[in-house]
Amino acid sequence: MPYGDPWRMIRKIVHNNLNITATKSYVPYQDLESKALLVELLDIPELFIDHLRRYTHSLTTQMVFGFRTPSIDDPKLKQLFWVHGKTSAALLDLYPVLRSLPDAVLSERRHAKQLHEKSSELFVGLWLDVKKAIKNGTAKPCFCVDLVRAQEEENISDELAAYISGSILEAGSDTTAAELVSFTQAMILFPEVAKAAQEELDRVCGHRLPTLEDWPNLPYIHGCIKETLRWMPTVISGAPHGLIRDDEYMGYTIPKGAGVLPNSWAIHNDPKRHPDPRRFDPTRYIHDQSTAAESANNPDPTKRDHFGFGAGRRVCQGMHVAERSLFLAISRLLWAFDFRPARDEAGEEIIPDPENLTEGTLSQPKPFPASITPRNKEKVTLIREEWAKMEALLDEEQQWEILPEGLKWKDVKTVPKEA
Repeated sequence: MPYGDPWRMIRKIVHNNLNITATKSYVPYQDLESKALLVELLDIPELFIDHLRRYTHSLTTQMVFGFRTPSIDDPKLKQLFWVHGKTSAALLDLYPVLRSLPDAVLSERRHAKQLHEKSSELFVGLWLDVKKAIKNGTAKPCFCVDLVRAQEEENISDELAAYISGSILEAGSDTTAAELVSFTQAMILFPEVAKAAQEELDRVCGHRLPTLEDWPNLPYIHGCIKETLRWMPTVISGAPHGLIRDDEYMGYTIPKGAGVLPNSWAIHNDPKRHPDPRRFDPTRYIHDQSTAAESANNPDPTKRDHFGFGAGRRVCQGMHVAERSLFLAISRLLWAFDFRPARDEAGEEIIPDPENLTEGTLSQPKPFPASITPRNKEKVTLIREEWAKMEALLDEEQQWEILPEGLKWKDVKTVPKEA
């Protein structure tokens, strides 16, 4: 969507409902899902990639639509993976003249129409489900409950509201999961980092699970988060920007309307900014305890920690949510588990290749095996005890039956349009 009044209206809505203060009420969702992740890794560690994807997707469906995704086999989750896994209109963006070709010749346009139908079916269905839940009095606190109000105030159609919420679902699910897969690979390739992080966690947290309150006392863990986002940026080309006026760069004229890619990968791997860039080294940030939002707002780009959340007007508005999710996952995973290379039938270690990445808009390591084992029996016992407390709040379908303390319910008395 180009910069203009509709874009500003959508950004305002998203900011009002995804700002740092508003999203603090969703911390109980993040707490529950990170504990569910630990239990899943205890039970079936070899499916760690599936567990990481379920973790981030369930977090996002709760914060956006108010329901959990308790299983990787959830039909809606599979539908989202299908939509997200298809190629985009990159060819048309690079060569706009191709847009004049008929559908019979341009397969990308036919594919785009099919993709639109599938994504519309998913997103509109999820949006209308929330409106029905509000009418029935069963809706849980989430972004869409607040979006219902904005729909009336801004005269937004159901389709646009569905795509606003659906875009947040897409942006918040796969990207964070990809970073956690990258982090897991880094812990295998750089075991000294995992050891140093565990020493910090043991010193600060002891035998209890890390919490968000530990953040100021875990600078090395904070460094692990920043380094993960630098070492393996999910959107390696960076979010595309469009010029609103003619510009010039290094003698090149860039016309108004042209697309510009920040190239996060090149910035993150510039040895002048980051010496030995392919080495995973959290100590790069040991003296930088700025949050993602604080760093993103730094007017001096040379002092940015990384560009994993984008820059400028297109910067990720949910970066503080993602940062909290990464902190809880990374700190608790390292507190609970050891990460080692898997072994083949001959007993030889299988070392993952950090250059073997998926292709497409979102990049991450291709699936690799790993050995993930609990650090000791005491941690296993505590994890299961903590999950038992969480399960007591869920119904038989593993959805919230009792809202935990901290979640804010905002009363919605009207639904603007019939669902």
